Amino acid sequence: MWHVRFLTTTAALVLFAGLAHAEGTASPPSWQNGIHRTDLSRHDLEVPGYEAIQVRVDFEPGVVSPRHSHPGAEVAHVISGTFEYRLEGRAPVILKAGESLFIPAGTPHVATNIGKVEASELATYIVDKTKPLLKLEE
Repeated sequence: MWHVRFLTTTAALVLFAGLAHAEGTASPPSWQNGIHRTDLSRHDLEVPGYEAIQVRVDFEPGVVSPRHSHPGAEVAHVISGTFEYRLEGRAPVILKAGESLFIPAGTPHVATNIGKVEASELATYIVDKTKPLLKLEE
């Protein structure tokens, strides 16, 4: 089932990439080429229908994620570099290596590497297995 969710997420990201390219956005650097994900672990939870997923996400300098949400909670832990997180309805938060941020389920957000070097985060998701991991938001 996670293969279907992965393909759905990939299709959404490809669609977003096409829209960004069509609009001619050249600055900041493209997230399509500047964000690299490494899946680390995926485990079913004791709560039926939910799973925990951990992913390492590396951002090149200046790269901004698309505005998106997840079907469950996320904890973003900065491994290296400096990120600015913008969560809908909240003031922007800047985090450096060693700091973490809780992102409630369904909350649209954007992450930006505001540093001059690559920045990395460990994203831990507690999510509904029946829904795509990532939903692009307008």
